[in-house]
Amino acid sequence: MQRMERVVGTVVGSAVGDALGAPFEFREPGVFTAQFPDGMGEMCGGGGWDPGEATDDTQMAVLVGESLLEHGGLDLPDIFGRFQRWAAAEPKDIGLQTEDVLTSGEAWDLAAALHFQTTGRSAGNGSLMRASTSAVCFAAAGREATMAAAGRIAALTHGDGAAWAGTAILHELIRIALDGRDPLAAVPSALAHIALAHRTRWATVLAPDWHPSAATEFNGAVWPCLGSALWALRTTSSYEESLATAIDLGGDTDTVAAVTGMLAGAVYGFGAIPERWVEALHVPLPGFGDRVLRVGELVGLAEALAE
Repeated sequence: MQRMERVVGTVVGSAVGDALGAPFEFREPGVFTAQFPDGMGEMCGGGGWDPGEATDDTQMAVLVGESLLEHGGLDLPDIFGRFQRWAAAEPKDIGLQTEDVLTSGEAWDLAAALHFQTTGRSAGNGSLMRASTSAVCFAAAGREATMAAAGRIAALTHGDGAAWAGTAILHELIRIALDGRDPLAAVPSALAHIALAHRTRWATVLAPDWHPSAATEFNGAVWPCLGSALWALRTTSSYEESLATAIDLGGDTDTVAAVTGMLAGAVYGFGAIPERWVEALHVPLPGFGDRVLRVGELVGLAEALAE
């Protein structure tokens, strides 16, 4: 498989997972399979979402990707400004923590840290959900560069170092997958390069024998979100099956499926994503005119970032 097939699979695969999982958010476990017992899941819509409509997960990933392209690299104030513009346009869905940070009026390099100091809680999965575009952009630069960029982008909205570490791990696993190697086998080496203070907890949820039922937090938290995505990848053998498995966990289904789709897309490639899902996919971009991205634009974005 060509590397670009995996690159496009990462970005589109995450967006598809996001849109596929959105109508099932906060519903009971197993509801996806119950609705599609023949195994042919569809972009059904529901819960305020049109069939194939991507949520904040993909919208923020697009904003990161377009900033990276337009500025020729990482411009953190610009990314934060795009996030603020998007949040001010009242998107259909935005995480409470992310919204608090982006609407606080604080500077880009202070807002998340101040929020964490005030609340003591800032380890939501919002920095994972938007990682597809930055992961493919920095992958070719190597482990150190991609993990560092991941942490810096995560820190724009999440003040807890656990979120930085989880996003760095995700970037590194995608880098490995884009090279055609096994991301599951790379977990120990990725863990060795995050801050020691976070290593034990991350090692627990990313272990081969971990199951989502062992989670000590709702999967809207960064640890069980990434742990569940890896579990879904580990226990299935196709892109389509991994997405159904992730959504059937219930809870924060759009983000768990977006992260699962990111990893599965990198492993199985763009061609493994069912066409019926790709055709329906669309990404509104609140705050940026009437833009609605379709799959062709996402493919172009992924290719440009990788090049």
